[in-house]
Order: sequence, then structure tokens, then C-alpha cells
Amino acid sequence: MQRIGFVVYPGFHLLSLAALSVFEYANLATGDPAYEVELLSVAGGAVRSSIGVTVATTKVHSSPYDTLIMAGGTAVVSSPPELIEELRTAPDRCRRVMSICTGAFVLAEAGLLDGRRATTHWFYTRELAARFPDVKVDEDRIFIADGAIWTSAGACAGIDLVLALIEQDLGATIARTVARKLVVYHRRGGGQSQFSELLDLAPKTDRIQRALTHMRRNLQMELSVAQLAKVANLSPRQFSRAFQAETGQSPAKVVERLRAEAARLMIEQSRHPIDVIARQAGFADRDRMRRAFLRAFGQPPQAIRRSLRGEPIDIAVSAIEP
Repeated sequence: MQRIGFVVYPGFHLLSLAALSVFEYANLATGDPAYEVELLSVAGGAVRSSIGVTVATTKVHSSPYDTLIMAGGTAVVSSPPELIEELRTAPDRCRRVMSICTGAFVLAEAGLLDGRRATTHWFYTRELAARFPDVKVDEDRIFIADGAIWTSAGACAGIDLVLALIEQDLGATIARTVARKLVVYHRRGGGQSQFSELLDLAPKTDRIQRALTHMRRNLQMELSVAQLAKVANLSPRQFSRAFQAETGQSPAKVVERLRAEAARLMIEQSRHPIDVIARQAGFADRDRMRRAFLRAFGQPPQAIRRSLRGEPIDIAVSAIEP
């Protein structure tokens, strides 16, 4: 049986504990419990969450764990020196050290993320990068497994993180069974975007909004700057400048991302061949779609389709592929 240490602190986000249900259902799926979970804190005893619910914990100690997981919170808080000291030696006695959401700040403070790729909730990624410049922060990933150190985005992404752990330990069949029991999507790949950045596009003028609407409705067409400028009733030069100013992105980048998101949806909801999906989404060929997927999601279309089918994938590669 593998021992899991789950570290909480005053003000931790209660939703972080949702990840523990994955271990519970994994034990039920195997019949013979594979995991033993222990809640830990610096002082031990009752620890109050950010919503006011308290949990009973054991004082953090130096016993070996297979996996040590740091909970996250609704805000970044300073870490007690005792906890930082324990975490610094954790890789010597734990096979894996993980964090959920803002728990990445605690791992970073302990030096565990130096020189590694890591992520956290999108709201805090820039702060993580600014405070810890030696950390290679990737702000648009569900989770990242960099060797023995794993980090995840928001609290719900902790479920994806632990499902990936279950798949690594017990195989894809058990991980898929657990996901079904929890009524969640079978482990979103680590390379999946935390959110659709295009939802945040809020142009100030009707002209640029018309161009965006035209893009979405005509992905199969050639969407050149000249054509989009005509829709917006602007010159190509004026349109490019206005579009960049109002959305923060170039027209070409937005078109590519819209096509990639449309193609991903088709991969998730249909069995069409990759070549057919590429054409329907407006890509010239499957190779261009593959390059767009790597830029947008960190993994190629084939990897996403394999994960949907429940086929095992290389977690370390898919989660950190540039």
C-alpha cells in the first residue's frame, strides 16, 4: 500500500480535498486498497479551511511517503519555516512531490521548482514567475509533471493531477473506472489549456466584433487580413492595428486558435479521421493542424484522441511538451 501525505494549512481551499476522492475510488476499484491517505499540517490538530470547515490533521513529520501533496488556497499565503524545511528534504524520502493550485508557491519557496517547469492557477502564474525567476512557469497548463515534481492549476485540476498519478501507478483501465465513478472527463491531458483565452476577447468596437463573428462562422474559408478588414470596413493596415489594440493578439493568431479549438471539439465529439477534421476546421493540411495544436494545447491531435479512448500515454512527455 502506498502512503499519501496531504499537507494543509490554515485557510486552505476545501476544494483541494476533492483530489482525495480519486484515491478513495481507486481503492474501491482495485478491491485491495492501494493507497493510504494522511492529512498533515505544521502543528497538527484541527485546521480551518478558507470556508470555515475544519479537518483533523497529524503533525508534519519526516516519515517517508510515496507521494506528498501540497494543498492550495484562495490566496497566496506565507509558509511556516518548519514546513519549508520539511519540504526541502521531501524529494529524498518521497517518490513524488505534488502541489495543487497555489501550493506551487510553497514548493517554489522550498526550492523544489528551481530549474523546473511548473504551473499554478492562471490568476497567480505571473506572480509565481515574478517571485521565483528560476522557475519555468507555464501559465496555460492543467498540470505539469517534471520528473518527480508535479504541479497543477486550480483546485479542480487537482483531480486531473491525481487521475494521472493513478494511471501511472495502476494503469489506464483503473484511472478510467475512477473517472467514471466521479462522473468526470477521463483525465484531461496536462497540456490542455486551463481556459479558452478567446473567451476573454472583448473588443471595444463593433467593427472588430464583426470580424471576430465572421471568423467563428467561416473557419473553412480563407480568412486573410484583407478579407477580415473588408468585413470590418477598414483598410488592412487599420484593421491589423485596431485588432491588435483591442484584443491583444494578431488576427492570424486568433484565427489559428479558433480553428484549433473547433478541431479539438470535433476530435472529442466525433470519430472523423484527423485529415477530415483538419479540412473541416479550415487547416490546409493535418501537419499545419498538428503545429497549431502543439502551440495551443501542448500536444498533437493524436495524443488527445488517444487520451479520449483511454489509451495510455506518456505523462511526462504529454504534460511538458513545448
